[in-house]
Amino acid sequence: MNKEKYVFAQLISFLNENKFRRIVDKYQGNRYIKHFKCWNQLLALMFGQLSNRESLRDLIVALDAHHSKSYHWGFGKNVSKSSLARANQDRDYHIFEEYACYLINDEREKRVSDIFKLGGNVYAFDSTTIDLCLSAFWWAKFRAESKCIHCMM
Repeated sequence: MNKEKYVFAQLISFLNENKFRRIVDKYQGNRYIKHFKCWNQLLALMFGQLSNRESLRDLIVALDAHHSKSYHWGFGKNVSKSSLARANQDRDYHIFEEYACYLINDEREKRVSDIFKLGGNVYAFDSTTIDLCLSAFWWAKFRAESKCIHCMM
């Protein structure tokens, strides 16, 4: 049994929920809403983006597969497809746009400008997948229908 915080919950802990709440109040995003607040919508959309979901249905299937963890991830109750679709349709997008601009400006201020003043040797590692021709490189099996080589530098 996991006793630590989930990775998604750790990522959420970096977000400024108070600033988001002030933006939501400015645009009255939670007015007449009982359960599925703007914060829950933001978390669901972030989870979909980070888990590379391709559609709303795909996102809901992934969330339903882990419904026992939804509280620990920060969602509270489980998210339904109709609630998320209605929220995406009806809520003002300026809430999320303004919060994204806030996050970008906040991180821009925190950016380190003296990154190259490090003492000692600095090494950079890159892991790249290079696609190869199926007929020429029969030995480079990656998946059943594709061939590639994985290069680490």
